[in-house]
Amino acid sequence: MSSIDELIRNKNPFAGHTVVTPLQIWGKSFPDVPSINAHASDAVFDAVAKVRRGERQTVGITITAEKGLGKSHIISRIRHHYQSNSDALFIYMNKYDNLNKIKTLFNQNVATSLKAFGSQGVMQWQELATALINEAKNWNYTPRQYIAIFPKWLSKYSNQTIDMLANPVLQIKADIDNPYIVTAILWTLSSAHARYAIHWLSGGELSQIQAETMGLPNPKQQDREADALNNARQILDITSDYRVPVICFDELDIVDVDDNGFTVAQLIASLTKDLYNTLKRGAFLLAMYADTWSYQVRSLPQAEAVMARLASERADMQPLKLDYLNSDKVVELVSYWLKEFYSENQQTPPDPIYPFDENKLRELGKQKPTVRAVIRWCAENFKLSGNGETKNIVELCYQTQLDDIQRNIDILSEEYNNDISDALELALSTLCQQTIEGVTIDRVEEIPCSSVDQGYIHFKIVGRENEQEVKIGVAVLEQSGGKYQGAALKRLIDYKKFDLTRGCLVRSKKINSGAKLAQNNVRKLLQEKGGEWVLLQAKDITPLLAILFVYDNRESYELSKEQIFEFIKQNRLAIDNPLIREILSDPSGQEPDNLTDDDLPMRVPQTVVDVEDNIELNV
Repeated sequence: MSSIDELIRNKNPFAGHTVVTPLQIWGKSFPDVPSINAHASDAVFDAVAKVRRGERQTVGITITAEKGLGKSHIISRIRHHYQSNSDALFIYMNKYDNLNKIKTLFNQNVATSLKAFGSQGVMQWQELATALINEAKNWNYTPRQYIAIFPKWLSKYSNQTIDMLANPVLQIKADIDNPYIVTAILWTLSSAHARYAIHWLSGGELSQIQAETMGLPNPKQQDREADALNNARQILDITSDYRVPVICFDELDIVDVDDNGFTVAQLIASLTKDLYNTLKRGAFLLAMYADTWSYQVRSLPQAEAVMARLASERADMQPLKLDYLNSDKVVELVSYWLKEFYSENQQTPPDPIYPFDENKLRELGKQKPTVRAVIRWCAENFKLSGNGETKNIVELCYQTQLDDIQRNIDILSEEYNNDISDALELALSTLCQQTIEGVTIDRVEEIPCSSVDQGYIHFKIVGRENEQEVKIGVAVLEQSGGKYQGAALKRLIDYKKFDLTRGCLVRSKKINSGAKLAQNNVRKLLQEKGGEWVLLQAKDITPLLAILFVYDNRESYELSKEQIFEFIKQNRLAIDNPLIREILSDPSGQEPDNLTDDDLPMRVPQTVVDVEDNIELNV
């Protein structure tokens, strides 16, 4: 008992878990009680099974519930269910940064979702590429085998490798309008080319050398939004020949609108209607508040047609509703979480819900609470009887987010570029009127610019240094595409246009060797413009990302901005952060040491099996 009591004093399995984050959906998740709101997840599983059997072509399901009732829990359950079997491929979208380019955002989310590992322990893109080759060549090899043999093929056949794979695929896929999509999908099996292929599949541009090497045309700027939806449709249609695409839209209740006045929920509802009508196969899941459905979706033009597709499994065209918990479910939920907690820490409690009292849990259940309310109650009351000491709630939430990031560190990549910039901006905004590295920060502000310039320079630090005004433009640039790198750096060195005195590039990787414009602009930034290149390292940005995720979810955590800022100040998360200090320090004029190579192959899955030497493409 002494070891169990010591564990309880030092760890709280419920703290910080009132919010489901994208990292938990994609990576290691929280304990999930399958029986809670099983009717919702079972509806999705049944719908996917119908599509797989050919009984339905497309199915739409909408879940409505108030905040904290478990919408994202259901989506996480669905993701982890299909990660462990080969029935479906999971697509997830929960960020809507530019509502005027919703089709481009959707295409990007399809590409990045398929980058996640699937049931075979490799990227879902690589599973798809394997299925294409196996069908076309009448082979039965695994993705790991193809990944392992690809360097040998490239050495033997050079870039003819892709043509020798793509041509038989295109012969059996006569309905594919854009053959370059097949080319790019097959390139994902080459660890040296996969990141560029995925960047292209997401709608991004490649450097001229990289595009010519891979045989992929760069998209035309004026056609990008229209092409984005067509490309996403073709990717999903190709996917649906082998797996059912399960497309989930979350976080639809934000109040932003596009230039035409449409909300996120309305734009996604219309997009889903279009996809429902045009995809060969697929299942759609939308999660929103009941009011969002009633006042936004139902007010759309042709609302009845939209609702008929978003709730196609219901004769009344109404969403599924999630249930509140009762006393039995509260006890079951707490028991389930504590079972995993004690098991992970190799302890055996005197009863499954120790240190809680079952009567108190059942009394809580009589109030018909949400899942979030129960987890919050448990976090606040997880302590030994008579021990009133409770850790700072911000600290508990921060530590939970930090643990999630560290567990899922492989998931953090260029898709989190905007989160990294937001984390830096938040940290710097807490340092106003303080002097760090000789710079007294006055304010941190967005850079006003036209739509064509948006998204390249993330924010500006305005202050004073040596009695002179300083305006530091900060651009986080983890992307691999040479064209994008060149475009971002072109703006970062245009001090006059964007009212800067210094440009600061934040990046962990070398510039792509084929991106000549980007390399030239980096040289200008460092050697001619007095700018700086700051090395982005996981150990420096991880704490800032953790507190950003707490800040972004502060309403759900029931925390105030002031509480979070005070925590940042007390723990010196911003003022002592090496990345923050380096951004503000005098520029060295040199590229940082220890940059990773952007041209290096992507990580190859561990335990790659031996490959037969007789896998010949010309056979």
